[in-house]
Amino acid sequence: RQALEEMRALYERNQADVSEAKSGRTDLIFLIRFRHCCLLRNQRCLLAYLYDRLLRIRALRWEYGSVLPNTIQFHMSAEEVEWFNRYKKSLATYMKSVGGKEGLDLTQDIKPPKSLYIEVRCLRDHGEFEIDDGTIILLKKNSQHFLPRWKCEQLIRQGILEHILS
Repeated sequence: RQALEEMRALYERNQADVSEAKSGRTDLIFLIRFRHCCLLRNQRCLLAYLYDRLLRIRALRWEYGSVLPNTIQFHMSAEEVEWFNRYKKSLATYMKSVGGKEGLDLTQDIKPPKSLYIEVRCLRDHGEFEIDDGTIILLKKNSQHFLPRWKCEQLIRQGILEHILS
């Protein structure tokens, strides 16, 4: 906001000096150019800042999944939340288009797995959880289960399950 205010002030001073320079004061041309260079520099800095925020918001989709925690969403502007939602939909559309009928969930294995099944402990009550073979598992606090990694990785990221390392 400070950079935008500074840019607004520089622009207004330049506009005033440009009208004076048109009336014959050529000594103001260097000052006008200097302010213009300051405006361009501030513009580049703001664009770099916004691009960095965009990359961080995109990384949030891969880290937290399709639903952001309220603590993170609170610090985002309405436009950033809208961009996140559009990115989420675009990614979902792409994942459905590859990998056959069911699609391919690219967000499952951030790191290559060492084994297909892992032992997990439930950190809080979650309710029933169905795996591919139709088995329904009740996820209660402190219960331990041996589950397919790809089915429970999202729950691990959400803090519902924790991976028990042997």
